Amino acid sequence: MRTTGSSIIIAAILSTVARATEFQVTVGGPGVLRFNPEYVNATSGDTVVFSFRQENHTVTQSSLDSPCQIADGGFDSNFVPVAANNTDGPFPAAQYTVTDGSPVWIFCRQANHCQQGMVFAINPGDNFTMFKANLFGNSTANSSMPATISSTSTATASTTDPVSSSTLVSSSIVTTAPGSASAHIVVVGADGKLAYEPSNITAAVGDVVTFLFMHANHTATQSSFSDPCKSLTKTSTSGQVGFDSGFMPVANGTSNYPTFTVEVNNTDPVWVYCKQTNPQDHCAAGMVFSMNAVACGLEDYSAFVDAAKQSNATSGTSHSGGSRSTTSNRNAGVAFTLFALMIGLAL
Repeated sequence: MRTTGSSIIIAAILSTVARATEFQVTVGGPGVLRFNPEYVNATSGDTVVFSFRQENHTVTQSSLDSPCQIADGGFDSNFVPVAANNTDGPFPAAQYTVTDGSPVWIFCRQANHCQQGMVFAINPGDNFTMFKANLFGNSTANSSMPATISSTSTATASTTDPVSSSTLVSSSIVTTAPGSASAHIVVVGADGKLAYEPSNITAAVGDVVTFLFMHANHTATQSSFSDPCKSLTKTSTSGQVGFDSGFMPVANGTSNYPTFTVEVNNTDPVWVYCKQTNPQDHCAAGMVFSMNAVACGLEDYSAFVDAAKQSNATSGTSHSGGSRSTTSNRNAGVAFTLFALMIGLAL
């Protein structure tokens, strides 16, 4: 009986070991400030192997609310330098064993790598996008969000509903922007405010700008400095077709936050407004955004805000419902691709 019982126990242990999964996560790389993939869903007994690439990074535990601060009692790999000319390995690695299904939040504590989106999570649930959004509490957010890079000025927008976090894992691996391009996060309507945060950014060619919709029902619609509260598509005299996210309704208490991503293909100023007019005109209330505006002058961001507030014009295409639209941008300074993703934790 004892022998049989021991055999059963041993068989159970071997079965558990056989089911354990080893996740491979790449840390950094030439011009890359990110973990790849950005998060994994693991069970007790699984292991996560962090393989360090070029530069000098860490794997450091943080928290959901403070992504770029070491958690009390949290683990830390310390700095692991990898020479730039080491392209073939071997590469140093750190291993973490998962003990339960609780979320584990991780960042790189090198310089401002975390503030540029170099974070990772194990079992983030629905909170990964929120984790990245919380980077705003640590500095101006620049984040390596998934993006599709296009070398032309023509692109097609598609609109979908928020999807499961399991889909994001695949998207993060397949469509991540290569090289050193930055991805900027712009939070739309946080805490019920009629605002884009940050409201004015500078972006380089190849960068991506992701509008993260977090409250009510807003849009990110391209306009012009001369007509802040009207769609560029309708006001352009040269045939420009401006981008438009369409309305992005977000229910109270939800953890599903849709996003709209724009790729920068030149450094001309880009002007954006919210075309919601119910119960008030959001643009006329100052809900506008600019990219690559002059720092100071007659057409700087503050002048754009003033022009919007003085405008009493409403777009004939503005609606208060939850309808979505798709457009194409032929020559409006950005190529864009829409991603509707469930906010979750842990890239």
